[in-house]
Order: sequence, then structure tokens, then C-alpha cells
Amino acid sequence: MKQFFKNLQSLQIKIVLIYVLLIVIGMQIIGLFFTNTLERQLTENFKDNISAQATTIQSRIQSLYEEYEEDVDTLQDELSVVLRDYSNRTEINEIRFVNVDNILLATSSLSNESLVNTRVSMPTTAEALQTGTQNEEIYLNVESNNQRVWILNQPVYVDGSLVGVIYIASHIEAIFIQLDQINNIFIIATGIALVITVLLGFFIARTITKPIMDMRNQALQMSEGDYTSRVKVYSKDEIGELAEGFNILSKRVQEAQANTESEKNRLDSVITHMSDGVLATDRRGRVRVVNAMAMYMLGKTEEEVYNQDLMTLLNLNEEMDLEDIKKEISERTVTGLAEDSRFSSIRISFSAIVKDTGFINGYIAVLHDVTEQEKVDNERREFVANVSHELRTPLTSMKSYIEALQDGAYKDEVLATKFLGVTRDETDRMSRLVEDLLQLSRMDNDAEEISRELVDFNSFLNRIVDRFEMSHKDTVTFIRTFPDEAIFTEIALDKMMQVLDNVITNAIKYSNNTDKRVEIRLRQNKLYNRLTLQIKDNGLGIPAGKINRIFDRFYRVDKGRARKMGGTGLGLAISKEIIEAHEGKIWASSIETEGTSIYINLPIMNIDEDDWDD
Repeated sequence: MKQFFKNLQSLQIKIVLIYVLLIVIGMQIIGLFFTNTLERQLTENFKDNISAQATTIQSRIQSLYEEYEEDVDTLQDELSVVLRDYSNRTEINEIRFVNVDNILLATSSLSNESLVNTRVSMPTTAEALQTGTQNEEIYLNVESNNQRVWILNQPVYVDGSLVGVIYIASHIEAIFIQLDQINNIFIIATGIALVITVLLGFFIARTITKPIMDMRNQALQMSEGDYTSRVKVYSKDEIGELAEGFNILSKRVQEAQANTESEKNRLDSVITHMSDGVLATDRRGRVRVVNAMAMYMLGKTEEEVYNQDLMTLLNLNEEMDLEDIKKEISERTVTGLAEDSRFSSIRISFSAIVKDTGFINGYIAVLHDVTEQEKVDNERREFVANVSHELRTPLTSMKSYIEALQDGAYKDEVLATKFLGVTRDETDRMSRLVEDLLQLSRMDNDAEEISRELVDFNSFLNRIVDRFEMSHKDTVTFIRTFPDEAIFTEIALDKMMQVLDNVITNAIKYSNNTDKRVEIRLRQNKLYNRLTLQIKDNGLGIPAGKINRIFDRFYRVDKGRARKMGGTGLGLAISKEIIEAHEGKIWASSIETEGTSIYINLPIMNIDEDDWDD
């Protein structure tokens, strides 16, 4: 039933219904006018015919009255003859002549001859006798199946005196039967016309609604995102022009949608691959857009972030609100947003999305990871503090000894010699520190070029260890574990020698004082074309929490002991810079009370020894 009423609301049905209603109303108006006119014309013609016959009868009766005025019986017989002449008329039922005394003098009906010379009771005839004027009426004859009968009462005057009334009862039912037949024919014609009209209406409506339905279907497809199909143009009329315009609109929308999708994809790609986190909200501060980096920084999933309050999500609800963003308070730095503390410091930049009307449509928060920046700043401050401290210590010592010499200590030859020796040692220490700082600066700025040459690393390492054995032959035991075959690599000899000297010297310094032992192992990984050098001492080792910081500048595990041994705290930092300049890696491992191992990994060259000898 619902579908039926829905179909009735379609444009095609409406057009057909309107078309049919117009035809029905038009035909009804024409039929009503036609039948009324025809009925009036037929009845008037019928009445005129009867009236003409009444006039003829009136003339003959007037003649008979003039001729047989004195002979009443003859007059009555002649009247009967005149009236019987009309008894065979199909349209006339009966003709009577009633005198002024309401006495029936003659009748054309044989069945009513018994009423002759008797007083009759006919209201219309009595009225005509009283008024002396013609009257008429139509009544239903119950005895003849309720057929209509038209009664005409025509007064008859002779020499100006009313002598009687001619009563004529005529069969007017034939006129209405004829009208009914005509109406039936008209109804049948109307039905046939309606059938033809409906068929033509559907055909005409389809020619109108087909392109409109195509446009409707296309509009539905467009609402679902399909802009590829086009409406077929069936004609060059207004509907055809509308279809062409709709196709142009569809093409323009498709192009606009493609541009929008392209821009959206580009924007999504930019937001997704940004190194900063992005959060976009609606005007109430509820998160509507979030990229992967923001979720990573917050340590949350998209479901946990979406539709959350921005300030609550960033733990800033006690410090600021959305009104502060409107007032151009645009930045905040927070720490510990994620539970796992993967970022120690995040700077958040806020901005409002403002329409041309001034209405705020939403807010954007950009999360910048400034952990490394804070770390660099801290390291820079620490570096400056360490440099200042390292320079201040020897300068203070030198100043103290020089002041003592100025105060007269130079007169004591033994004391003066001692003071000057300490001053020279502190000067050398300052020189080494400044030289190390200059070398680090040159390496940081890529100002120092490294000239590499192909060497046999086994031989190169053996020469260095031999030198250390010679200088520490009575105090340190060196244990070598080298492969038999030669290992070739490209290195800067002086730089790599500086690295090995620094690492081996540290191993000697921090080995066990009662039994100093340094283990040096070299192995080759031909699969990856790399060599790995391990230099291990047997000292106290380094705590696990400090092992990753020994390559930082000026970092010392035991500051007092390192400074006493004359270290600057820059040796391992310089070594790391040199190794990385050789596309290598350096790292450390340590077990407390068992010692520390420094590992150096470098690329190698696959060269046969025979080729090397040549």
C-alpha cells in the first residue's frame, strides 16, 4: 500500500492524471453543454410541433363553431371527427376538447369515449378555463411505466369569447429516450477517449519524465560520489537543454571533486608524514583530526584521542582554555605527555581556525618534539661549564705556584724547581685540552680532511701494540688474538693511531693496579665485509647506567681519578668522531669488577695477499 501511494506521487503518474483530468473535465463540459442544448432543442421542436397541431385544431374548432353554432349535436360529432384524425399520431396520446363548463365534448381516444358529455377533473385544464391562457406541464404516467407525458392546454376563442380548451397529451418520453441513447453513445466515446488519452498520456509523460528520471538517477549517483555517468539528451527542447546543462554541471562537479580529493589526499599525506604531531578540533575543542605522529607522541590510539577535549588530552586544562587561544596565547611546553615518557619535552603551538565572518570554526595544535633540542642545549651548557672548569683548574694551580714563586719561593732551588715542574705540567695539560677542543671543532665543521690509504690492519695493529709493550713491558701484560690472514682497510693512519692510542691508554689506566692486563682481539666478518676490534681491560668496570655516556665530551665515570691521571675527558669523544668519519662504529660494554671492552667496527677491502705483495 505504501509503495502504491509512493507510485502515485511520481511525476509520470501526476502528468497522466492531470492530462486525463483535463480531458475528462473538458469532455464533461462539452457533453453537458451539448446534451443540455440538444435536450432543449429537441423538446422545443417537439413542443413547437404539438403547438402547431394545436393551433390547427384550434382553427378547425373555431370554424366548426362558426358553422354549427346552433346545432350542438352536429358540432359535437364534427369535433369528434376532427380529433380522431389525430388519433393515429404516434407522438400524441390523446386530444380532448372541454367546453367552458368543464364538460368533455370530444376525445381522440376510443377508450375514453365513455367520458364524453361528462364533467372531467383535470387541474391544468380547469386552470386554462379560468385564466383563459395556455399552460403546460410534464408528468409521469404511472400507468405507462412512469413515462413522461407533456400536457398542453390551448384555449379556444370564437368572436372573442372563450368556448373551451383543447387538451393534448403527447408522448415526450421518446425525446428523453433519444437523449439517453445519445448520452450513452457520448459516455462510450468518452471511455474510449479516456483509454486513448491514458495511453497517449503515458507516452507523452514518458517523453517528459524519462530525461528527468535520468537526471534524478544521476543526481543520486552523484550524491554517492559517482560523477562519471552522463544523462542522455533526447531532444533539443527545454528539457534537452536542462539535460545538457546537468551534464556540464556533473562534469564540473567531477572536476571540482577530483581537485578536492587531490588536495585532501595531498593534505592528508602531508599531515600523516609530518615529523610534528597535529591535532585539529571543532569549535568546542573536541578532537576531530589526528595524525600518526601526534598519537605516537601522546602514546594513545586514534579511538582514545578522537572526540576528546584538547586541553584535557594535553594536560593543560588547569593552565589554559580555549579562550586563551583566542587571545593569541599560542605556545606551551609540556613534559611527560606519554605514559612511557618517550618524549621528555614537547612544545605545543596553538592557533584558531577563523572564518571570514570572524566565527571560530575550530582549533589546531601542533606538537613539536624538542627533546633533542633540549638535550643539545643542556649538552652545550654542560660543555661550556666543563670547558670553563677544565681551564680554570690548571690556571688556578699555575697562578698559585707563580704567586708562591713571586713571594720568594724562587730563592729555594729545590722548591722552585718543583713549582716550575708543576706549572709546566699544567701548561702541557692546557695545551692538550685546547688541541683536543680545536680538533673536535674542526671535525664538527668538516674542516679537517681525512686522507685514507689502504693498509694491512693486522700489521698496523701489531706495530701499535709492540710500541705499548716496549713502553710498559714490566707493568702491563698484552694479550693478542689476531687472525692469520691479512685484513685490508682504508684508514687515515695518524687518526686511527690516535684512536688506538687513546683506547689502549685508557685500558692501561683503568686496569687492575696489581695485575694490569689488556686483551686485544681482532676478527673479520667476510659476509658483511667488516672487521671488529675488541680492547678489554681487567679493571673495575663501568656501571650499566653510565656505559652509554662515556663517549660524551668531558664525561668521566670517576672524575677525581681521571683528572689525577691527566685526562681531558675528550679522548673517547674524539675517537668516536674519527671512527664515524671512517664509516665505522664504536661502542662499549662493561661488567662491574670484571672490566670494560671497547669495540671498533670498520669496513674492509677484499684483496688477496698476492695482489698486495705485487
